Amino acid sequence: MGHPWVRFGVRRVGRLVVSVLTLVSAAFLMIHLIPGDPVQSALGPAAPKSLVDAQRESLGLNDPLWEQYRHFLQNLFTGNLGTSITTGLPVSDVIRDRLPATVELAVAAFLVAVLIALPVGLAMGVLTRAGRRPRTELSFTSTTVILAAIPEFLLAVGLVYVFAVKLHWLPVAGRGNLTSYVLPVLSLAVGPGAVLARICRVELLAVLQTDYLRTARAKRLPAVAVYLRHALPNAVTATITLGGLLLGGMVAGTVLVENVFGWPGLGSTIVSSILAKDYPLVQGVVLVYGVGVLLVNLVVDVTLALLDPRSTIRES
Repeated sequence: MGHPWVRFGVRRVGRLVVSVLTLVSAAFLMIHLIPGDPVQSALGPAAPKSLVDAQRESLGLNDPLWEQYRHFLQNLFTGNLGTSITTGLPVSDVIRDRLPATVELAVAAFLVAVLIALPVGLAMGVLTRAGRRPRTELSFTSTTVILAAIPEFLLAVGLVYVFAVKLHWLPVAGRGNLTSYVLPVLSLAVGPGAVLARICRVELLAVLQTDYLRTARAKRLPAVAVYLRHALPNAVTATITLGGLLLGGMVAGTVLVENVFGWPGLGSTIVSSILAKDYPLVQGVVLVYGVGVLLVNLVVDVTLALLDPRSTIRES
């Protein structure tokens, strides 16, 4: 326990375990906190009482609450997420079929956002350093604020109207060839990319004022070496932190974007299951989304610790 990496690992794993238990408990209580009978709501008001009672018995909803929670935890450890009320399929099968589409969309959007944000933020930081080109700085700041403020689903509707309905350049909806990825990925990537570009620029401006950057310029090193080798690696720490949070937000943002584009992922699945009051399926999808966000945060913490071992992430 005296080694900093051991303390870091124990602390992060402990936080992950506590967060997962909290998430699992909240997902379990979701059904019990909803007013009314969830089974009756899912089957409809015209469903016979015998069918409702049989469904409640099969779901274990007649057992005491503590016993239901124990069975819920046991099933999770064995990979059993229950059975969908509306389709009768195992929830794990539904998630396994729909999860790849959501992961593809979120990861592609994150990569596009990073590939746009880093060069743009670097370029704007170099061009506007030391108060230079104030008009360029004002235009960049204004544009990124507007792009970051537009909700993903509203941007998605606008992109569909322009590029699919009016220009007929791209498909309106569905998941097919590469062209079907363009509009959903842009809908998720534009806002986070604008935020990352601003953070990257601000961090780069701060790094450019440090003594070691002045020394590098005084040695007349090539500009490429000064900015890419010395400045950029020290400016991306905050960008990586925010990027990890934005990746978690992108995963959640797929819920609305997938419904705009008819994307066959978990986002459209959770909306349809909520409308159908299919609570076991809602529970399973919520758990997958929550665990995904927690794992992203863990990866970000480990990445920051590897990039900057002297940071307070390891020493605190």
